[in-house]
Amino acid sequence: MAKKSMVERELKRQRLVEKYAAKRAALKVIANNEDLPMEERFKARLKLAKLPRNSSPTRLHNRCQLTGRPHAYYRKLKVSRIMLRELGSMGQIPGMVKSSW
Repeated sequence: MAKKSMVERELKRQRLVEKYAAKRAALKVIANNEDLPMEERFKARLKLAKLPRNSSPTRLHNRCQLTGRPHAYYRKLKVSRIMLRELGSMGQIPGMVKSSW
């Protein structure tokens, strides 16, 4: 089980990303529009830099929904490899059978 503080920190980042998504997208459109004057684009870049660092989607990290584990994460199922194996062995994942030979 991951530390509660790390899971909470990740949830806080997720909320910040959702909160600032529209503002960040609007500023990026202005900053990347080459038809606008350079000063206006530069001001948009400065405003973008003033937004909270954790509001950037690249700072998000995928975590297992059940344990909070950050590594060996299966995106399709949103669980880590360890929980995938346990759930597969218990028959909780449709179509998945643990192989044995």
